[in-house]
Amino acid sequence: MKRILVPVDFSKEAESAARVAARIAKKTGSELYLLHMLELPTNTIDPTGYTQIIAEPQAIYFMKLAHKRFEKFKSLPFLKGIKLIESVQFHYAFAGIISESKKNEIDLIVMGSQGASGLQEMFIGSNTEKVVRNSEIPVLVIKEESANGIGESMVFASDFADECKKTFQKIIDFANLFDSEIHFLYVNTIHNFNTTKIIEERIENFIKDFEIKKFTKNIYNDISIESGILNFSRQIDANLIALNTHGRSGLSQLFNGSIGQELTNHALRPVITFKI
Repeated sequence: MKRILVPVDFSKEAESAARVAARIAKKTGSELYLLHMLELPTNTIDPTGYTQIIAEPQAIYFMKLAHKRFEKFKSLPFLKGIKLIESVQFHYAFAGIISESKKNEIDLIVMGSQGASGLQEMFIGSNTEKVVRNSEIPVLVIKEESANGIGESMVFASDFADECKKTFQKIIDFANLFDSEIHFLYVNTIHNFNTTKIIEERIENFIKDFEIKKFTKNIYNDISIESGILNFSRQIDANLIALNTHGRSGLSQLFNGSIGQELTNHALRPVITFKI
């Protein structure tokens, strides 16, 4: 891992994401690419591409203001000793994040997120959801409450299909950064039921070709896959949830038919997604 991108809107959530990204950067010797997206009114932007700035005083003012705010942000104590690259771009937020991650060969995106009403709501109707859907690289989503702990106890929730093996080595590599114990989790629901024997065989077949330092195998029964992930993670006090995504379908494949009701427990833990 050489470069980590952190979208910065100067909120508390962005600061929490930067704090976690800094921990990872210090472990890996990575650079932090701090990106602020300016979404100006359309009369200040070239409508043909939304990337070329018309030289108006308003655009210049907002650009200077963003760089000034970056000076204060970069002075945060936890960023000391890390190579920082500051960038201010005029673009729609999620599209700019994806574009900059490709252009700068980013290895990991770390984003802050608001809300506390479950995994599904964290990802739906937000820039976070759009980045998760479109990113080819892992995306780590951070809540303000979870900024002080990351990765030492990781839940990997999956159906353990063969296609999930494509990205699993990346999950192992991330876990190894923190000497993490991986808790393999299969959530059994009434709509997605399998016997214990079938699930145990599926998990065993999934992990047999990988070298994993510390792990547990777990089957958890719940009313939905989402609530099972959240309840199990809370039960073992895990500080990271790892998931596979299916590209443009986002998390819908994982949660299809499983989120008919609101959850009362909150997804305060960091969530990292890896695109299959």
